Amino acid sequence: MMDKKNLHDEAEEIREETAADAPEVAEHDRVAELEKLLEEASAKALYAHAETQNVRRRLEAEKQQASAYAATGFARDMLAVRDHLARALDHVPESALADEKIKGFVDGIESTLRELDAAFTRNGVTRIEAIGQPLDPHKHQAMIELATNEAEPGTIVEEMQTGYMLKDRLLRPALVGVAKAG
Repeated sequence: MMDKKNLHDEAEEIREETAADAPEVAEHDRVAELEKLLEEASAKALYAHAETQNVRRRLEAEKQQASAYAATGFARDMLAVRDHLARALDHVPESALADEKIKGFVDGIESTLRELDAAFTRNGVTRIEAIGQPLDPHKHQAMIELATNEAEPGTIVEEMQTGYMLKDRLLRPALVGVAKAG
């Protein structure tokens, strides 16, 4: 019976010690919980800040691209005008150039074409080299294969329509004929 009483007394002492320590344990748990919440809030704030920075950078890049390539539609339309002027010059017979009136008219078309080309150059529109180049599907559109022994297969031997780039973007592919083994 004595052992039971001693065990009971010991258990009571442990309970009293635990009860006395309980406010500290509860306070320690609360502090740990608050620190965890603070850490989570800091992480969320950092994530939100990083996301805001990413959105800002992305919008700035989109704004720069929009201003750099704003004239794309207009440039494409002007390419059609350039094509018509070049075709008009190509169809003027040599005999007609003897007439001063026609020669003046042709000179005006040539001058207009030069000025249009200069405007393209000032605005970053450049001609794509095609003849003699290997076919590049990012710049050239093959329209026909021509059997020839004069060029390596896959080399451009004919240009049906000139291609153009606007800065580093394709404005219009060059329509080309490509060599194949003869």
